[in-house]
Amino acid sequence: MIKIDNLSYSFPQKDLFNKISFTLEEGQHCAFIGRSGSGKSTLVNIIMDPEKYMFDGKLEIDPNCRIGYVSQFSQLDKTKENTVFEYIGEEFIKLQNEIASICTEMETSSDIDSLLDKYQKSLNTFDAIGGDQFESKINKKLNLANLIKLEDQNVSALSGGEFKLIQVIKEMINSPDLIIMDEPEVFLDFENLKSLRNLINSHKGIMLVITHNRYLLNHCFNKIVHLENMELQEFDGRYIDYDFTLLQSKIELQELAIADNVEIKRNDILIDKLRFIATNNSESSKGRSLKARVKIQERLEARKIKAPFVDIEHPNFSFVSENEIQETIALKVNDYSIAFDEMLLKNVNFEIKATDKVALIGSNGTGKTTLLREIFKNNHDSIELNKDVKMAYLSQLQGEILNESNTILEEFIDLGFKTSTEIRLYIADYGFDEELINQKIGTLSGGEKNILQLAKVSAIKANFLLLDEPTSHLDTYTQIALEKAIENYKGAILMISHDFYSIVNCMDYVLIIEDKTIRKMSMRKFRKMIYASHFDRDYLEIEQKKKSVEMKIALALKNTDYELAKVLSTELESLIQLL
Repeated sequence: MIKIDNLSYSFPQKDLFNKISFTLEEGQHCAFIGRSGSGKSTLVNIIMDPEKYMFDGKLEIDPNCRIGYVSQFSQLDKTKENTVFEYIGEEFIKLQNEIASICTEMETSSDIDSLLDKYQKSLNTFDAIGGDQFESKINKKLNLANLIKLEDQNVSALSGGEFKLIQVIKEMINSPDLIIMDEPEVFLDFENLKSLRNLINSHKGIMLVITHNRYLLNHCFNKIVHLENMELQEFDGRYIDYDFTLLQSKIELQELAIADNVEIKRNDILIDKLRFIATNNSESSKGRSLKARVKIQERLEARKIKAPFVDIEHPNFSFVSENEIQETIALKVNDYSIAFDEMLLKNVNFEIKATDKVALIGSNGTGKTTLLREIFKNNHDSIELNKDVKMAYLSQLQGEILNESNTILEEFIDLGFKTSTEIRLYIADYGFDEELINQKIGTLSGGEKNILQLAKVSAIKANFLLLDEPTSHLDTYTQIALEKAIENYKGAILMISHDFYSIVNCMDYVLIIEDKTIRKMSMRKFRKMIYASHFDRDYLEIEQKKKSVEMKIALALKNTDYELAKVLSTELESLIQLL
């Protein structure tokens, strides 16, 4: 259906692809992975509109290929009054009305031939997308996503997560040859994430899905395309097998790289000796020996391990606070209520201590973000902050915190940095190279914008962090780096998240929104609730053990302890078999 061959593409400030190749064929559900900012969304844009881009190499798309698309930045149009059913079936209803209109016109028109031609074209289009069964198809998909109750509800009343799933259903119902989805899991609650998994697995056509979600990666795909450091590799099989293969490669390649480096250093010493001898000796044999040794060194350098998928960079996150909160309590919320068209939260009471790390969870649309914003604004009678509290806020709406018309350099000028050199050094820790410093924030990927927000949060040196979906748009490596920074942070955190792993790895307890109020829940009860309501206990526990072993392997590699890394690799393989 799609073939990319030796494709290269660059922005003015950044090279993105260097002769990448891959294919998409019938029956493939392909996960498209890679570090934030590596160019995944750009490659998708090239596939969807190749005429807009000047690239080298070949892009072949079947001329009859119909592409459906779900954007990572889709916004709900609150002005539209159509129902969920009407929104999903928009194309079918339009064709139905068109056919009915032609039939009415045929009753009085003398130009029957042209109307018959129009009628047949519309009917053929209707049949091609399975129009005769569209009502039952919509109901099946809504049932599968556990959203049938929303069928007659106005689209404008949906939460962001519900709307995302409705968009996915709409694209699937239209039966394209290829569906492309760019991070469809962003901001989905636990229940909606499970629904997305069901929808992906029920779809019979070809899919290309950009995702960083570990749960979806392990449960939904039979092909992996990995874009990293301007290069791309394909893997036919499950993500869990690809991940293990990549880790084994890392162990083998780094061990070989060490051996190569030792050999290169040994040759450098020999070359220096031979050069000294040749300089002070006129015998031609000495010069020949030097030339031979230099050629050997060139071959060693040429074959030196080049592993773009092994050396994967991630930001160096670190959260520090300038001042500790002197008293025990950082935040008190007393009898807090908030309503828009209807009551969201009523008579809410809780408190957060100076070093508490707390996850705020609840279904999409229950008021989590509203509460976090109110705490940050600190102008509500029911919200009481300790006088020593210094807050930093990360928003899921990135434009709320970042000025997208600024360059990265301009964004940090007002944060206490004294020179542009100081900003450049600071930003480099977060993966922003010298050439990106003067790039407009609006041109960055979703993941890069979130990393930039986290860099701003860190620069403020606050003692209370308010984080609204901080792992959204972040690749797996960056998520792990963020979890480590949160773990090491000494201040208070209130974090909205639907990422199970970030919650269980970093948080002390959970505040859960249910029935318009908030109650405190221990991590043990939270795990139990997730196991009972959403995900399989064995899967989540084994996945946690798997991640722990992977971290131990990473540490062993850092310490060049390859024997330990190999032993741990065997342990990891047995866990993967259980999954």
